[in-house]
Amino acid sequence: MRNFVLGGAELQGDAKKRFADIQERQAELSQKFSENALDATDAFAYYAAFGELEGVPEDVVSAARAAAEADGKEGYKLTLKMPCYLPVMQFAKSSALREKLYRAYVTRASEFGDAAFDNTALITEILALREEEAKLLGYKNFGELSVVPKMAESPEQVVKFLRDLATKAKPYGERDLADLRVFASEQLSITDPQPWDWSYIGEKLKEARYAFSEQEVKQYFPAPKVMAGLFKIVETLFEVSIRRDSAPTWHPSVEFYRIERQTPEGVQKVGQFYLDPSARAAKRGGAWMDDVRARWLRPDNGVLQTPVAQLVCNFASGVDGKPPLLTHDDVTTLFHEFGHGLHHMLTQVNERDVSGISGVEWDAVELPSQFMENFCWEWDVLSHMTAHVDTGEPLPRALFDKMTAAKNFQSGLQTLRQIEFSLFDMLLHTEYHAATAQPGDVMALLGKVRAEVAVMPSPPFSRTPNTFSHIFSGGYAAGYYSYKWAEVLSADAYAAFEETVGADGEPNIETGRKYRQAILEAGGSRSAMDSFKAFRGREPQLDALLRHQGMAEAQPA
Repeated sequence: MRNFVLGGAELQGDAKKRFADIQERQAELSQKFSENALDATDAFAYYAAFGELEGVPEDVVSAARAAAEADGKEGYKLTLKMPCYLPVMQFAKSSALREKLYRAYVTRASEFGDAAFDNTALITEILALREEEAKLLGYKNFGELSVVPKMAESPEQVVKFLRDLATKAKPYGERDLADLRVFASEQLSITDPQPWDWSYIGEKLKEARYAFSEQEVKQYFPAPKVMAGLFKIVETLFEVSIRRDSAPTWHPSVEFYRIERQTPEGVQKVGQFYLDPSARAAKRGGAWMDDVRARWLRPDNGVLQTPVAQLVCNFASGVDGKPPLLTHDDVTTLFHEFGHGLHHMLTQVNERDVSGISGVEWDAVELPSQFMENFCWEWDVLSHMTAHVDTGEPLPRALFDKMTAAKNFQSGLQTLRQIEFSLFDMLLHTEYHAATAQPGDVMALLGKVRAEVAVMPSPPFSRTPNTFSHIFSGGYAAGYYSYKWAEVLSADAYAAFEETVGADGEPNIETGRKYRQAILEAGGSRSAMDSFKAFRGREPQLDALLRHQGMAEAQPA
C-alpha cells in the first residue's frame, strides 16, 4: 500500500499526469548520466612511454602494452578503468604521470572535458524533478520522501548519525593524514603533497610500516582459486551446494551457476546466478548485484519460480597465459557482491514483492554484503583460497599477519570519505532548492560538507558529483548513508560468529543456520529491524563497527 502511494496512486488529474511525466524524464536523465560517465571514462587514453611506467606492476604494464598493440599504437595504453588507473596512482613513481591520470579522472563528465559528456545540466534537472516529485506526494523535500520506506526515521536522524560518526572518526583521520605528511617529507622528499600523490604515499607508507605490498599479496589470489574458496565457505556455512549450470550469456567470459540444497525429498534447486567478473571496453565500471528474476509462487499456474541473480565485477584479465590475479580488495568486493546474491537467492519467501532483496529497506540491503566481507579477514577461510600463481604455495601465515596488522590502515580517512559522500547526498536532497539555486551551488554545498568533515584537501577542479552514479543513476539518492548505516548492522551481526567460533577457528554452523533463517531467508517479508532482532536478540550496537575499524580504543592525541 505504501509503495502504491509513493508511486503516485492517490494523485488525480494534472498532478497524476505530471507525476508520470517526471518519472519518465528522470529515467531518461539517469540513463544519460550513466552513459555520459561511462563514455567520458572510455574516451580517455594515454599512450605512455616505457620510461614513464617505473614502479607500475608488471601485469599492469603487460596489459597496457597489449591494449596499445590492439589499437595499433606504440607505447602502453593507460585508461581510467580501475584495473589500470588505481595501480598507476598507487605505484607509478612519476608524479607527472599520476597527475595526468588524476586530473582526467576527477574531471570526467564535466565542463573540463567533451561537452557532449558533461553531466552538470543533468544534475540540476534531476534535482529539480526530485524536489517536484516529493512535493507532489506531500513531502518538503526528496530526503523526506527517500526515507519513508527505509529504516531511518527522518533525514535529521541520518544527518545526526553521520555527524556523530564523523566526530568519532575525525581524530583518527587527522592522525592518518599527519602520518602521511611526515612519511612523504622524510622518506619520499615530497614536502608539499598534491592530490595525485596521496595514493602513492599511502601505498609506500603501508609497505614501509607493514613490510608487504598489494602486489605481493596479489600473486596468491588467482581468480579460480578464490572462487573455489568462496564457494566452499558458502556451501559450509549455509548448507547448500554450488554447481556449474548452462544458459545463454551476453559475453563469452560470463559464467552461469546453480545453488542447490539437499532436502528429505531430494536435491532442490534454490537459485541460479550469472557471474561476469572481468573488466572490458564499454562495460560499466564498478561492481554490483542485480536480480534477473525473484522467487515467486506464481498465481497463474502454481509453479514456484526460483530466483536468478547477476553478479558483476571489473577485475583485471589474466596476462601471459596466467589466470586473472585479484588484489585482496578485489576478493573483498567479490565476497560483498556474493553476499547480495545470497540475500536474493536463499530467500524462502514466495511472494515476489518481498522475496529476496525485494521489499528490504534500502539502508539495510547492504547488511548481507558487508557481512560477507568479514570472512576475507579470517585465516581459516583465506588459507583455503590462496595459491601462488607461479609456485602454487598457499598464502604464508606471516604475510597474512602483516595484512591483518594493516587492515585498519587509514581507516579514519576512509570513514571520513564515506561520511563526506553520505552527508553531501542527504544535504543535497534536503537543503538544495531548485527555485533559488544558482550555478555552482552543488559544488558549493560539497565544499561546505568537506570543510565540516574532511581532513584531506580536495582540488578546486575536482567534479566528484558529475560521476556520482550511485545517487544520480543508481538508486542511492538521499540513501548513500545506507553503506555506513548497514555497516553497523553487518559488524554487529558478524560479532555473533566471532562469539561462537569453534576452537578450530571454523565458523559455527548453528550460527550460520540462524543467520540464514533470520536474515537471508526472510527477505523483505518483515522489517529489517525485526529480522536483526530475530538473529541477535536485541537492536544493533555501534561498538562492533568501531572495533572492527580500529576506532574503539581511546581517542588519539
